[in-house]
Amino acid sequence: MGHLNNQYMGLYTDFYELTMAQGYFECGKKDQQVTFDYYFRTNPYKSGFTVFAGLYDFLELLQDFQYSDDDLLFLKDQGVDAKFTDYLKNFHFGGTIHSVNEGEIVFPNEPLLRVEGNIIECQLIESLLLNILNFESLIATKAYRIKLAAEKKIFADFGLRRAQGLGALHASRAACIGGASSTSNVLAGKLFNIQVSGTMAHSWIQSFDNELEAFRAYAKTHPKNTILLVDTYDTLKSGVPNAITVAKEMEQNGECLIGIRLDSGDLAYLSKKARKMLDNAGFEKVQIIASNQLNEYVIKTLLKDQNASIDAFGVGTELITGKDNAALDGVYKLAEIDGEPKMKFSENIEKVTLPGKKKVVRYVDEEGKFYRDGILLDNEDPMAIETLYHPVYPEKNTGIKGLQGESLFSKVYEKGKILIDKKTPPEIHAYLETRAALLPDEHKRFISPHIYKVGTSDRLLNARITLTNKIKRYTS
Repeated sequence: MGHLNNQYMGLYTDFYELTMAQGYFECGKKDQQVTFDYYFRTNPYKSGFTVFAGLYDFLELLQDFQYSDDDLLFLKDQGVDAKFTDYLKNFHFGGTIHSVNEGEIVFPNEPLLRVEGNIIECQLIESLLLNILNFESLIATKAYRIKLAAEKKIFADFGLRRAQGLGALHASRAACIGGASSTSNVLAGKLFNIQVSGTMAHSWIQSFDNELEAFRAYAKTHPKNTILLVDTYDTLKSGVPNAITVAKEMEQNGECLIGIRLDSGDLAYLSKKARKMLDNAGFEKVQIIASNQLNEYVIKTLLKDQNASIDAFGVGTELITGKDNAALDGVYKLAEIDGEPKMKFSENIEKVTLPGKKKVVRYVDEEGKFYRDGILLDNEDPMAIETLYHPVYPEKNTGIKGLQGESLFSKVYEKGKILIDKKTPPEIHAYLETRAALLPDEHKRFISPHIYKVGTSDRLLNARITLTNKIKRYTS
């Protein structure tokens, strides 16, 4: 089986990107200058928002989007023409990318990246872009929903063993952008400067003659970070009493038990019983950590409806896999060629794209809260816009005259160089928190969240109508 050590990323694409690129090359189109937009159509998890993530990972991989001699031989074996592989020998993406900030709160159908360059380079990077941004945004959104449910309680990413292969690395990064305080994934911790955490599995307990002996051995080897898993045999009759015994022994040695972990059973009932037992023994500061098939809904009902005595959570499968959504439906659409607006036309009006070079402006209300997002042509003055129109049903519109607008786009990549600073996932999460604080609460609720309105300017709407009529004349 192959590995990725020292592997250029040029082959990290769908084959049809290469067949189209070769076609552009042979048709004399290689120098055409184009604009592509990246956006998604639906918020995942029936959420009222999405967290944008994966930007810096994508930009770093983009710098390695080249072809080795061995890569080019492989392409020749797949039937790619030799003249085109000669063209790819010195290939690198030399275009320009504008993007919203990583960690931004974003919404369906608004451009999140604007990619500009020649048609071959912009086409070849499509699959890489979609792969990284769709996946990390999906997981970061799930993680932030868990953060909202947990409120001031912390949660850790425990998902490595349930993740989809090496996607676990980017998933752990995205989970921490969304709000996980740490990860069990040690390699992700190293690569992305994330705090790692972990205690023990049931196999540790089972490897000793009895539970108490196992607890004592663990406390001896990890005296500064002892968290004991108490549900291997019987949580309340064995696990918690043995943990209390070890806690007393540690106290005599000037050490302290950090916490116990519950990984099965009725977490609300067991946590409240365990809390009472610990408190009665004088260990009010020992934390109770819960794991076992948790998600935002389970955490919310544990804390809000059942008053569970849980201080922290370990979340695995449902976080790292993005359950119940398998993917974010992000797309990458051509918007302009050599200054001429282009659009995808469809009988399904919701799939008709917006033509031309565009930007996104966020308008805020009198209290400074997010109010509307506007999709404008790039040369439009945001403060001159008085009305935003629904992109599909323009009879629905909103007045924004006099409201302050903030452009969400900034240049992040140009001529092979990343133009933004690299930030750790906790730093990106801190930015997310500042932005989410400006999103009205009705958009954050889990059940039937209020729909955040995204509209287009009058000029952009008219540009689409004009191009639609032109396409209809051409195809009639």
